[in-house]
Amino acid sequence: MPLKIAVSGKGGVGKTTVVALLARMLARDGVKVLVVDADPSPSLAVAVGIPRKDRERMKPLSTMLDLIEERTGVKPGSGYGGMFKMNPEVGDLTESLSVEGPDKVEVLVLGTIQKGGNGCYCPESTLLRRVMDHLLLEEDEVVFMDMEAGLEHLGRGTARSVDAMLIVVEPGARSLETAASIKRLAEDLKIKKLVAVSNKIASPEESQVVSAKLREMGLEQLGEIPRNDNLVKADLEGVAVFDAKGIDDVKAAVSALKAKLVVR
Repeated sequence: MPLKIAVSGKGGVGKTTVVALLARMLARDGVKVLVVDADPSPSLAVAVGIPRKDRERMKPLSTMLDLIEERTGVKPGSGYGGMFKMNPEVGDLTESLSVEGPDKVEVLVLGTIQKGGNGCYCPESTLLRRVMDHLLLEEDEVVFMDMEAGLEHLGRGTARSVDAMLIVVEPGARSLETAASIKRLAEDLKIKKLVAVSNKIASPEESQVVSAKLREMGLEQLGEIPRNDNLVKADLEGVAVFDAKGIDDVKAAVSALKAKLVVR
């Protein structure tokens, strides 16, 4: 059941929490799941439940200078003038760099490129883009991508292979404005299905306001996840999201979201 879902939203809205829960739930259903951390502040490994000893050996691919040089022919920051491999071999990287977590969820940390402007033609971005192309076009499994709001890793051709873009929002003007911007970017990239889930909803009033704003944007709302302070406690203690105590309401909401996202 190959399925590719990109998850985006403003920082702090809880997209990593949503990805971690969806991944663990699907893996428990017997599905092969790979989660890709393409956020500037990687935290997905902790949320999924990768043990500390394994997390310590995980490095974002974007920081592996020797590997980038090996695959592209140019070392990042070396004053390259334009001659490097634009189609480097990456087929082995998912298996060699990903780490298996609870329920056999595989986690791969891509990281991001801190460069100004769009479409940076540099060895780092070339390798990351090729890895994303491989994951979206060739991997025969469920792939969740925890994205930054800018969607820089997705090219126009690659984005067409994303089955859905899930935009996570929370009550707040900045979150909703970011969602609108992501929607415009995703439409430019011709992503087939754009949907939203509201998170951290603490009252019927918040639910009504967020739902109304999403309707105004033309975004289909697939679900609503309640605010639960036990998630904050689990995060402070370094506990995997799925293993947190007292979040049955959150799990029920994410399970309902999973049923709508994943059509067998």
